This record gives sequence, structure tokens and C-alpha cells, in this order.
Amino acid sequence: MSVWIGIDLGTQSVRALAVTGDGTVLGTGSRPLTSHRDGPRHEQDPEQWWRELAAATREALRGVPAGERVEGVAVDATSGTILLTDPSGRALTPALMYDDRRAGAERANEAGAAVWERLGYRRMQPNWGLPKLLWLLPGAPAGARLAHQSDFVNRRLVGREVATDLSNALKTGVDLIGERWPMEVFDALGVPAGMLPDVVRPGARLGEVCAAAAGETGLPEGTPVIAGTTDGCAAQLGAGAQRAGSWNSVLGTTLVLKGVTKELIHDPLGVVYSHRAPDGSWLPGGASSTGAGVLTRDLPGRDLDALSTQAAARYGPRPGRAPVVTYPLVSRGERFPFAAPDAESFTLGEPADDVERYTAILLGAAFVERLCFDYLDLLGAPVDGEFILTGGATRSAYWTQLRADVLERPVTLRENAEPALGMAVLAGGDPARMIRTRAVVEPSEARLGEAYVRFVTELERRGWLDPEAATHARERTTA
Repeated sequence: MSVWIGIDLGTQSVRALAVTGDGTVLGTGSRPLTSHRDGPRHEQDPEQWWRELAAATREALRGVPAGERVEGVAVDATSGTILLTDPSGRALTPALMYDDRRAGAERANEAGAAVWERLGYRRMQPNWGLPKLLWLLPGAPAGARLAHQSDFVNRRLVGREVATDLSNALKTGVDLIGERWPMEVFDALGVPAGMLPDVVRPGARLGEVCAAAAGETGLPEGTPVIAGTTDGCAAQLGAGAQRAGSWNSVLGTTLVLKGVTKELIHDPLGVVYSHRAPDGSWLPGGASSTGAGVLTRDLPGRDLDALSTQAAARYGPRPGRAPVVTYPLVSRGERFPFAAPDAESFTLGEPADDVERYTAILLGAAFVERLCFDYLDLLGAPVDGEFILTGGATRSAYWTQLRADVLERPVTLRENAEPALGMAVLAGGDPARMIRTRAVVEPSEARLGEAYVRFVTELERRGWLDPEAATHARERTTA
């Protein structure tokens, strides 16, 4: 029996999975991670990453029977997290996490405007990797090296300097088309070429587990170490969204969509950006600021499972003739499917009680999800493939049915979709066998187009949604 190890190096924890070729999970391991936050500052200790990764991997391997062959290991990490190391790989700085916002993006955007435009995302944000690198640069000693979160632990696994993957390097300014660093930009910014690691596609072989790492992690010495990807792309791989036109919609605290296209998508608003897939295709996506986080804020202390049961019994497949709808922003400002820093949550209609208030939030999240797909269609992205739903919202059968009804499409639920599984697949496992479908939910006869159009028109009226995008959404609804 062959076994693959997938490791998800996140913000709050590191999780390891030992998976067989047919998707059976033989062992799991998890260890918590601690952060240091202060306003815009968010740092972690890179040495803790390695200690807890080694412990989680040892725990996962306890479930693997003696004599089974470990065929490969891959690690995903948070997007935009960087640090500086010395030439031996020792951390010179704390890790600046994905949402650390102490840097400014002005210099990076001025120097790299032409490249960022060609790559489709148009501009960098202050929390991206390159602005952070420029912020660290003035105090960097001679010989300092850039390392992404995954690079730091991959070097420990292999025992020597390793290449970074294109996915983790995206927010540090790598040219995803040329698959190289745009040195004309880095020269203009004063970043030494020797500070930058080589780049490879996710899925490339970086080396083998060295003797020292084998002793700490329990991984057999000589196990292939495969270049991973970001946690979001890892979740997409774990969900099985790997064919052009297929999409993974992750609805938890907030909503994240990721899909597959053959061609690079260019977004004039810059709210959609694309990673590069292992086979050279593209992985466009975006992250909304709406989601289930509003439920705990607006319905504190309520039993959400009970509300779901009551809503299903009261409304059936359609939540009222003119349903109440809430635009469920978790925090001020929207990022996708439009950019509106001043956007605020609102409700169309007056909910009579907590059941209707609950349903209004669910319906609003489903409408935002539908609008995301309408906007992607406007950009020319194919949206005719499988729609795979993952995240905490899928625990509610009522919400899942509502989303299928709004999308007017069947939606797929997986048995075990998580980033660590995606890394086991990337390490060499067969996705057709490893990724199992739990259910396919068909849309009902509910007709929610009128309510959706009313919601879209309100977003346009408030000046947040571009008129062209609003018109396209209305046309797709009535077509």
C-alpha cells in the first residue's frame, strides 16, 4: 500500500494527513500555532512552524502500518507570509503573516505596474509579499534571503536551499506567465537578485527528506518532497476542482471562490487574480467579505441548527413570496465580486423574527455567491463545469439546498475536502481515487430570480456594484 503525506501549515494550526491511494485516511496529526498581533502587526515564530509540523507529522504517521511505503510529502502555507533567513536557512526576522499590514504598496505598484497589469490583478495590496519584503529590506544584513512560509519548512525537510513555488510567490511579484522573477522590477526596487529563491511550479520535486528531518518528523529518509501551494489552492485541489470550468466555493466565516481556466483572466477591477496550476492552466478566484460570520454576530447565542430546521419547515424550498434579504458583510468593505471599501451590511425588508432573520442572511450569502459567478462569466471565465461546495456552511442541508436553488445548478459535496488532502494529491496521489463525493444536490423548483435581481439592483443603486456587472447579472437571470 502506498501512502502520501499532506501538510496544511495554516494560521492557527498545522495539520498533517497520511492518505492511501484510495483516499483512506490512515492517520492525522494537528498542533496549534500562536500569533503575535498588535494593530496592523501580525507575526509568528518560524521555529514554531517547524517544531509543530514535525510533531503533527509524527502523530499522523502513527496510523501507517509498518512496511507501507511513503511515496511523497507536500506542504501548503498561508498566502503572502514571508520572512528573511540567513544563507543557512536560519530565521533573521519573525514571519510577517498574510494579513500584516505595516507595509505600503505604493513603491511596488509604481515599479511593477506594467507587469501586474499583464498578470491580470493590476495592483498589489499592502499585505502582499513584495511590499513586506521592501519594508524588511532596509535592515537586512548582507546575504539575507527571502523565504515564504512553505520555503522555510521545505528547506528543513530537504536539508538544503530549495526553490519556491509559483503559487506562494504570486504575491511577492513573480511573473506567472514567464515563470520567473521580473528582475527589471526588482532591480528598480533595489532588491538583490541573490535574495530571491529559484521558482518552480507546484508539484515539482524539490528534493528528498534528509536524515535530520527524518529523525524529527518520522518521515522515511529519502521520501520525495514536492513543491506545494497556498492554502486556498490546496483546498481547491482537495475539493477536486481541477478541470476547466469547475469551481470550488468555500463558504465559512467568509466566501472564497476558486476555479480553473485554460487562459489567464484579466479583471479591470482587480478583484479576481489567478494562480498557476501544476499543469500550466490558471486558477482564478476571489475572496468576499460576506459569509456565515454574520450569523454569530447578528444571532448571538442562538441554536443555528434549530433555526435551520425551523426555516426548512416554515418555508420549504422558497423563503417567502418576497423574501427578506440581508447583504451579510462580516466587516466594513467588500473585496469580491466588486471592490467597495465603504460597503456596509443592509437588509431588504423587515424580518419578523429570528427564523426570518436567519433565512435572510443565508439567502443574501447565496445571492453574493451567484453574483460572483455572474461576474466571472462577464470576465470570460468558463462557469459550466462542476460546482463543488465546501466549508462550514455545507453542514446545513437547508443552506446547501438554498444555494443550489439560487445558482440553478447541481452542487457537489465531498466526503473530505481539506487543504491537507489537496497536498496529499499534489504529492503524487490520484485525485480520481482519493477524492470522494458525498452527495450531489439538485436545485428544486424554487424561483428566486426576482429577489436576486432586486438585490443586485440595490447594490448598484448604492454605487458599489459596477453598472455593467449589474446589467450582466440581470440578463443572465432573465435569459
